[in-house]
Amino acid sequence: MSGQVKKWYVVKTIAGKERKAKEYIDNEVGRMGLTDFVSNVLIPTEKVYSFRNGKKVSKDKTLFPGYIFVEAALESHSKNSNKEGEIIHIIRNIPNVLDFVTEKDGKPIPMQPSEVERMLGKVDESMGNNEELLEPFVIGEEIKIIEGPFKNFTGIIEELNDEKKKLKVVVKIFGRKTPVELSFIQVEKLLS
Repeated sequence: MSGQVKKWYVVKTIAGKERKAKEYIDNEVGRMGLTDFVSNVLIPTEKVYSFRNGKKVSKDKTLFPGYIFVEAALESHSKNSNKEGEIIHIIRNIPNVLDFVTEKDGKPIPMQPSEVERMLGKVDESMGNNEELLEPFVIGEEIKIIEGPFKNFTGIIEELNDEKKKLKVVVKIFGRKTPVELSFIQVEKLLS
């Protein structure tokens, strides 16, 4: 049974309900003993962060709202074709699931290997520490320092390094303009 040929399929869900749909699919597959046919249910996400009241707040953002990816054996290659039809039926009838991405005849379309690599590569990349600001900093913008020896000072952004998550800020200290290098988490935007 474990020798099933599995491919990745795209399942359309109600936007914002991807996690619930994944949970239902995982529970139903486990309950019905179909783990040999469905091995993976994935919601690609990335971490984004913003600053609220001087605190760094991060959250997971869904990369493809309204879609989840399922790795399953849905094409009949043997005497198990009944099970594969049953899996399609089960997934289509899960709460918050709309349908598979299908051909005109209603048959689920497997993803191309290049699409799978791109999608899985995107997931691997977002699993790293690649964070993205919800409200990016801009050169010339005035910011407030919230951490470190210059806490509570304000300054103007002179340079940005998104790769290293660092800023060069010009701060007025004792009447003199002094450049200071700070990380993104040491500063916050001034409220306009």
